[in-house]
Amino acid sequence: MNVNKFIPLLLISFGISGVYSQKISKNKKEIISSVETHKEQLIKISDSIWALAETAFDESESSRILADYAEKNGLHVTRGVADIPTAFTATYGSGKPVISILGEFDALPGISQKASPVKEPLDAGAAGHGCGHNMFGTASLGAAIAIKELMEAGKIKGTLKFLGTPAEEKYFAKVWMVKAGLWEDVDVNISWHPNAGIEADVQSGLSLIDFIVEFYGQTAHASADPWNGRSASDALELYTTGINYYREHILPTSRIHYHIQDGGQVVNVVPDYAKLWVRVRDPKRSKMLPTYERVKEMAEGAAIMANVDYKISLVSGIYETLVNRSGGEIMQRNLELLGPISYTPEEDAFGKAIQKATGKPEVGMDSNVYPLKETEKNPGGGSTDVGDVSWNVPNINLRVTVAPKDTPWHSWAVVACGGMSIGHKGMVYASKAMGMTMLDLFENPKLVTKVKEEFKERKGDEVYEPMIDGPPPITGK
Repeated sequence: MNVNKFIPLLLISFGISGVYSQKISKNKKEIISSVETHKEQLIKISDSIWALAETAFDESESSRILADYAEKNGLHVTRGVADIPTAFTATYGSGKPVISILGEFDALPGISQKASPVKEPLDAGAAGHGCGHNMFGTASLGAAIAIKELMEAGKIKGTLKFLGTPAEEKYFAKVWMVKAGLWEDVDVNISWHPNAGIEADVQSGLSLIDFIVEFYGQTAHASADPWNGRSASDALELYTTGINYYREHILPTSRIHYHIQDGGQVVNVVPDYAKLWVRVRDPKRSKMLPTYERVKEMAEGAAIMANVDYKISLVSGIYETLVNRSGGEIMQRNLELLGPISYTPEEDAFGKAIQKATGKPEVGMDSNVYPLKETEKNPGGGSTDVGDVSWNVPNINLRVTVAPKDTPWHSWAVVACGGMSIGHKGMVYASKAMGMTMLDLFENPKLVTKVKEEFKERKGDEVYEPMIDGPPPITGK
């Protein structure tokens, strides 16, 4: 057999992504075309949300921009769902399957940044999109619109459901949205997250619980009669000291964080009030809860030692993500169809400048599509309220490059990339990959069945219990 005569044919058949172009079906080409058609408007939306940089439960304009564009493109929008003013749904179609897709849009406080590769606040002290949520909600909406257009043309059937989900960085609004039943009719959920690489995400995250500890004492003059005072800040210091000694004795997979929110106001008054926010994490909720109970008990001990009163208030808690490898395999195939993202020399230079500024190796961008990874038993990393969704409906997750390799997350560096073409390219890519994966589910009921069967097997007998107490903590309500 003369192999050489087939080489020209192979070169023609392969796209720049290194996959056979004929593997992309006609409907998937229409998904890609739709995203390209809407691309400039999607970039404009993302940049608007980037500039607004609205934080948890205050994302009124960001939410409105996304909901308005969904409505403009023919989706049925319901605003203020789950008693949360900035949460909304945008739906289209009817019947089964019901496929949902998530869209986040909240920013992080204190990391405002220009679209520049050196640290340079856009508005000193203001918020910034250091987790890329300006791109998150926008890309998901682009995928939803592409699916809606295929439904409208009569090429696929079922129900599409876009969920605008606020306050992921603080409070975790999806927990209240789950409790409100917004995923009860859904067969499979799609999600993504900005990243420094491309992958069909088959890793879990960490469960966590957030609570506030307040100490109440008695004021007195700090010099004239301190014996008449009972110091709330003494209790706070004793409590944090106890937490820090306890770290040696928790599981290696567990984490404890705290943030002192009030330690007293002036130096010459024995403070009668102190407050801190505490967070406990572990890859397994079942292992996180005993640590949480112990840390709560330590607050009582600190109060006894300082002779003050105390109060513990639950903020919210979230589950680890329930992985679905069957869904990951579907997403992986679509990433291989799309191939890597291409960058200009200027974009690669921007990435290297970010790496230099943050003390990382100056290797530039990494947007290769690697094979599907094995699922780790005890992953590190962060936490997300997507976990609560994943314990109620099968979830397929994606990560896409929007920043250079090794970029510190939740930092000015991610904000910088999210406001320029590196972020734009990742967002558009994510929109295509999710739209193509949703299409697979709409077109092939057997895939939906396979994903749902794995979900049931992995969940087992676990009964989901939302870790919230009362309504969402929305200012002004």
